[in-house]
Amino acid sequence: MTNISQTLAPEDARNAAREVRRQRLKAFLFVVPLLVFLIFAFVAPITTMLYRSIYNPTVANLVPETLTALEDWSGEGVPDDAVLIQFATDMKRMANDRTSGQLADEINRALPGMSSVTKSTARDLRRVEDTDIATNGAALLLEADDRWGEAATWRAIRDAGAIYSASYYLTSVDLERDRDGNIVQRDTQIYVQLYTKTLKMALIITGLTIILGYPLAFFMAHASSGLANFLMVFVLLPFWTSLLVRTTAWIALLQTGGVVNSTLQWLGIIDEPLELLYNEFSTILAMTHILLPFMVLPLYAVMRGIDSSFMRAAISMGSSPLGAWSKIYLPMSLPGLSAGALLVFIISIGYYITPALVGGTDGQMISNIIAFHMQVSNNWELAAALGSLLLLLILVLYWLFDRFVGTDNLKLG
Repeated sequence: MTNISQTLAPEDARNAAREVRRQRLKAFLFVVPLLVFLIFAFVAPITTMLYRSIYNPTVANLVPETLTALEDWSGEGVPDDAVLIQFATDMKRMANDRTSGQLADEINRALPGMSSVTKSTARDLRRVEDTDIATNGAALLLEADDRWGEAATWRAIRDAGAIYSASYYLTSVDLERDRDGNIVQRDTQIYVQLYTKTLKMALIITGLTIILGYPLAFFMAHASSGLANFLMVFVLLPFWTSLLVRTTAWIALLQTGGVVNSTLQWLGIIDEPLELLYNEFSTILAMTHILLPFMVLPLYAVMRGIDSSFMRAAISMGSSPLGAWSKIYLPMSLPGLSAGALLVFIISIGYYITPALVGGTDGQMISNIIAFHMQVSNNWELAAALGSLLLLLILVLYWLFDRFVGTDNLKLG
């Protein structure tokens, strides 16, 4: 552009530059809808999730005066009467505003068992006059329940009052802070086991799709065009059926009185129905069936471009069919295999609906627990922390894949 502008008159150079800017603006306007979609569908939700995982102003907004009074408390014994009176005043206000349940939920997450205590205390203080609370609020609070006289309760309130906290990330990896602020293991180990089980199940599903999909894609790639197209219809057929229908079909097949158990009993192979549903087995089986096309399609696309004469040449030069396949065909099909494995693994590690329907308690994955905290327990902060760690885990695994395999070698078609 610079060389051309030097040979043009100043007015022509300005017109040329203006035309270039116009073309660039036009190209950018074509991309704007995609950018807007990415911002609203991906960037904004992920940013919100990361922010919610450390931001929780609920307690700070409900009892700000109590938290201010607790700043001078040493953390040992019962706080001063002024703190108790202020908290009793806040409790009556929240009972009248019907917001005491929010405080109960937040305190209960830090100290299990405090939900009922907080709600019952709020109901009791709601019937007390303001003058009585101002003069005798500390005694009324301690009479309502003995747990208000424990230092652990007030430490839980103080900790829950932090607007920004990494405590939910600690909970996500089964850790917590003790009284001295040291990071220790929680009494209940839940989430690390769920992450481990999710990774294990995703690897098993990926391995099964490779075992089933590679021979099928190989056969389709070397079959006639008519037969390959016919088989491709069956590969694509699941995409024409609702995911919910495909998942519930496995319930009909695997349940106690389902097709599989009835057939096995009719053949005399088993005497009693097998437990095939609501466990890891049913989750892995159903997800393998659902995700198999994501392995077959990239494999088939790559294998169709491999010249079969390479294999024949290797065999004619004395190599065995297995040796020719392992040294020539497998490396050439590796881009499709890597793409299919990456697709299946990333999709399966965050799958939700299939484990929720056929997995039961034993076959659930980390995505089901995230949904539970968002929909049932309303602990959005913990759900956001769990989701953020899952996102980080996927990014790390993708980096390792790129480091040892290379994303440049991926081919989807």
